[in-house]
Amino acid sequence: MKVLILGAGNSLLSDEGFGVHLIGYLQAHYRFPDTVELFDAGTMGIMAIHKIEEADYVFIVDTVEADEPPGTLLQYGKDAFMLNRVPVKLSPHQVGIQEMLLVSEMRGRCPRDLVLIGIIPASTEPGTELSGLLRAKLPETAGILMDALRKLGITDSHERPRLGITNSLLQRGQSCVL
Repeated sequence: MKVLILGAGNSLLSDEGFGVHLIGYLQAHYRFPDTVELFDAGTMGIMAIHKIEEADYVFIVDTVEADEPPGTLLQYGKDAFMLNRVPVKLSPHQVGIQEMLLVSEMRGRCPRDLVLIGIIPASTEPGTELSGLLRAKLPETAGILMDALRKLGITDSHERPRLGITNSLLQRGQSCVL
């Protein structure tokens, strides 16, 4: 089974880039087997259709607009997406993602399982950094994805070990290769 974790969003509009930032966070903190692909789709929308169609199971991480406080994480299954039950507007690339799924469905290539993990942004002002609130949600969102992978039977995804370079080693003038 091939699993795709697709981060969508505009990394130039602060929290709107949450999905993109999450992909970077996962790459920095976790190791995944070859059956799991991390993909920074940015604002590609329909241009990412080939990635969606290659996977058996897809997780899309993006911002959503809903009547919830900023930082709230919401999950939607494929049926909610296909039946247009996702909140009014995901982001500027929402139409591209929904159209992409409909096109894939018509072509008989839409993955059988798809989950949208959406988060309510605190800010969509111009800027390349996440707000403190959403930055603090990166580990929680990563944990949700890791739990979902375990439920799919993918148990060889794990957190990267932390490098333990001690001050005493560095104070003695010894070098180490990172």
